[in-house]
Amino acid sequence: MKRTRVIAAFVTTVVAAAGLSACAATGSSSGGAVTVSIMETKQIGIDSVKKQIPGFEAAMKKQGKNIKVKLVGDVLTDPQFVTKITQQFIAGEAPDVIDLGDSMVPGFAGAGYLAPLDDDLAKWDGWNHYFPQIKKAMVRQDGKIYALVHDTGVQNFFYRKDLLTQYGVDTKQPATWDDMIARLEQVKAKNGNLPPIVIPAGTAWGGGSWGEGFQPILAGVDQKYYSLKTGKWDLKSSGWLPTFNLYSELVTKGLVPVQDLENPNPWEPTKYDKFPAGKLQVSAQGTWGWKFDWGPGGAKPIAGLETKVDTWQYPAMKAGGKTYGWSGLGSSYGIAAKSTHKEAAVLLAEYLSSGKPLAEQLVASGAAPVRDDIADVKPFSGEPKLVQAGKDLASSLYVPTGDGSEQIAQAVANATEKILQGKATGQQAYDAFVKDATDLLGPTLVK
Repeated sequence: MKRTRVIAAFVTTVVAAAGLSACAATGSSSGGAVTVSIMETKQIGIDSVKKQIPGFEAAMKKQGKNIKVKLVGDVLTDPQFVTKITQQFIAGEAPDVIDLGDSMVPGFAGAGYLAPLDDDLAKWDGWNHYFPQIKKAMVRQDGKIYALVHDTGVQNFFYRKDLLTQYGVDTKQPATWDDMIARLEQVKAKNGNLPPIVIPAGTAWGGGSWGEGFQPILAGVDQKYYSLKTGKWDLKSSGWLPTFNLYSELVTKGLVPVQDLENPNPWEPTKYDKFPAGKLQVSAQGTWGWKFDWGPGGAKPIAGLETKVDTWQYPAMKAGGKTYGWSGLGSSYGIAAKSTHKEAAVLLAEYLSSGKPLAEQLVASGAAPVRDDIADVKPFSGEPKLVQAGKDLASSLYVPTGDGSEQIAQAVANATEKILQGKATGQQAYDAFVKDATDLLGPTLVK
């Protein structure tokens, strides 16, 4: 499962309840030294940042700046993190730098908790190396940037090349979904009649049913379902119904593991059990799969991963369309709006988002770079799959969204759940989605 840091509906509820209370970050000065704090809630992040602190402090000393870093490392689930950091914002105890998922940024920025960074980034030479589409995607509806993205990923379909070759099934890129489905039916006929593909769907997968499952397919059909300019969702956009119809076809033909998707933590029996064991041959998956999920230090390592597994891009919905990868913003460094040492906090965020410190973090987490000068930096340069992911960003799709994302995610999860349960066709699921989303979004967010 992707390392999502937030269940969007939960974030909105907590932030709304918190209101606009002022916060004061925990930076301090002692004996001429400035101390800035940084919060990490994933073990990979804790380990990576801890390793980089001495280098940052030494680099600052060379510049005549006496800056010390306090690492606030606390392994938390997404809801635990949201609750804790919101309480800290309210109490005036939030760290200066917070490593948070990009999907959290709009809510926290809207609540007044994060400082705008536009002026700081404009003065930073590293800003010129950020990919244009990443820079554009960081801009929020008010035209400002509130968090510095430091990693991203490209989502594709990972497939067991070793098994498909064994089955005599073509492993070249499927051009269309018809090609993909024909391929999956061939696999099913060879693997003991088991469902061969997992795509997040239903309510048990939570926000991933939208962000990792439905949205990447939807965007391949139509990218006008949300307008940053108006802040409205177009529920009549041409991509919704074909995507629901595709889900219905996959379920009807027994190509997805419905029972697994209906169970709690559906990523465990699919991505962490059956795919590594070869009992499921295709998985919607992001760059992080090479490290975080199936790499040597991952959740469920696959021996010989890079020879057994390869990737396909998303097929086009219709003949003549282009195949594509799906990208998005990953983790970001936000600066507490009331930080007493904002300049030092920004310097820390920029250092961690540059050169070897960034290269080492990308390798640890299995992420793609957000800037153009990392491919040749060790140890990242020694990871061909991640380097390729960085190149793939140029042809990947990404549709930034804003207010209402959590409601859309909930409505998509509910509608795809009906398909999994056999209670709705694609058309019926779409109709239910429109009604549900309209009710959840309200009139101000619907076109």
